Amino acid sequence: MANNLKIAIVTGASSGIGREFVRLLDKELISLDEIWVIARREERLKALAKEVGTKLVPIEMDITSKEAVGVLAYLLKEKKPAVKFLINCAGFGKIGRVTALPVEGQLSMVKVNCLALTELTLMVLPYMAKKSRIIQMASAAAFLPQPGFAVYAATKSYVLSFSRALNNELSNTGIRVTAVCPGPVNTEFFDLAEQTGSIPVYKKLVMADPEKVVRKAFYDSVAGKSMSVYGGTMKALHVLAKLLPHEFMFNFI
Repeated sequence: MANNLKIAIVTGASSGIGREFVRLLDKELISLDEIWVIARREERLKALAKEVGTKLVPIEMDITSKEAVGVLAYLLKEKKPAVKFLINCAGFGKIGRVTALPVEGQLSMVKVNCLALTELTLMVLPYMAKKSRIIQMASAAAFLPQPGFAVYAATKSYVLSFSRALNNELSNTGIRVTAVCPGPVNTEFFDLAEQTGSIPVYKKLVMADPEKVVRKAFYDSVAGKSMSVYGGTMKALHVLAKLLPHEFMFNFI
């Protein structure tokens, strides 16, 4: 049974969308006792702790490492917290054709974006109860296959499908799962992605503010929505991806 320690867990918390979620949780959820922040860059987690009022518990770990994930499992078992929010933001993408990108980098995308997200979700679920929320960072890339971004888009399609199905499975528990599907967001994500290829100009034109994406995602989650899509352009893409043949849309992405 969970004790009175109320926490949120945020992965990928050292930068970008994960960091914005920590800041928002600090402002909006005064009932939280702690926010457990997970990332590989401990110095950034410690710096973030100085910016917020809620107690942060920095957990430096590679979420694809069995040993590191075992540490989190131990902490959960020892503390038995009531996890009010699980927010999976850890993830990355590489731009380029499948045949041109290193194999290991593409497999790492699958490990981080899919396998680790699934493992952490299943690990934390027993510590969640009615009115708890799971937020999974998917992407508008999940709406259709994306040549030149093939593996990344496929991993986010997995996140979207898994999250929506899990939300349905948990419908009788009071726990809600929200898949967040933004388009390009102005974070360090694209700095890493551009190491292997160039971002199309149209994506740069529709770059979103991470704070606005996170705020909408948070309130969509609180409202119990299964999906959060920020901005008119991405909402239109979601509709078009259902109506038009993907082979036709490949000419425009």
